[in-house]
Amino acid sequence: MKVVLTQDVKGLGKKGELVNAAEGYARNFLFPRKLAMEANAQAMSELKNREASEKFKHDTEVANAKSAAAMLEGKTVRLSAKAGANGKLFGSVTAKDVAEAISKEFKVELDKRKVTVEDIKLFGTYPVEVKLYNGISASMYVMVNE
Repeated sequence: MKVVLTQDVKGLGKKGELVNAAEGYARNFLFPRKLAMEANAQAMSELKNREASEKFKHDTEVANAKSAAAMLEGKTVRLSAKAGANGKLFGSVTAKDVAEAISKEFKVELDKRKVTVEDIKLFGTYPVEVKLYNGISASMYVMVNE
């Protein structure tokens, strides 16, 4: 019997999948626990609509990430920090500081975990890798001055 899973079922499949299940297993276990529903016309149309919605969402996220990557690629973000007499910073410039500066300057929302940068403890220009989406990233520079 064909059923559409409404939740993940160990050994059978993931939520939203169309799977073949034994009739007794479906009627006595899956249906009473609301783990699946019969694959009738309504369920199949809901499944197709959900898949189309997820594909559209994924495509828009990829397009947004690509446009943001093109905008950020090769750009330089300037940060100011206080330092001692020998040019060594008090503290360091972290990924959080870089993410906030990129968000403020380029209007691209970033999480600090998406920014890969070494700890910056001196004035200068440093390379930064910004991950925008799975497989989409941009290379930038951070210029730290007084």
